[in-house]
Amino acid sequence: MLTDTKYNFLVQHFKSRIYNYSIYLLKNKMDAEDVTQEVLIRIWKNLGSFNILAAKTWIMKTTHNLCLDYLRKRKAEFTKNPYSIDDISDFIESRDNENPMITTENKFTDEKIKNTIKQLPDNLKSVFVLYEINGLKYKEISESLEIPINTVKVYLMRARKQLQSDLKKLRLEEVA
Repeated sequence: MLTDTKYNFLVQHFKSRIYNYSIYLLKNKMDAEDVTQEVLIRIWKNLGSFNILAAKTWIMKTTHNLCLDYLRKRKAEFTKNPYSIDDISDFIESRDNENPMITTENKFTDEKIKNTIKQLPDNLKSVFVLYEINGLKYKEISESLEIPINTVKVYLMRARKQLQSDLKKLRLEEVA
């Protein structure tokens, strides 16, 4: 019974801190909930092995480490498939128009944009999609891809310039 009381005390005092810190690091509610649940499980499993007075340090360090694990896992997923065609399609604004000629032209333009994004080098494409399509901030991209913030900014600038240049070339080819 003493174990249950100790566990309930720790949960009551730390659950919101664990969740808030997780959401701060991960910027994702579902992942933060998963980390919170995992930390609570680890508290239960290790309840007898740590001092209640030093619990805060252990709990917050465990939370931090689990968040880093989630960020690494997320990075690995981004490396495998940092973008999906669905994300890019959702990003490109759908334009409903009653004029079939304009609708067809818009679809053609959308395809050109998607193909141009796909042709970017992987490092530029990852940063561009994470920033422009997924709405992540520089710091979040930096943490997810484990690259410096200035590198994120440079990659984003290069991606934009390359897209602009490539789309201009496509437009000139159309006119010619």
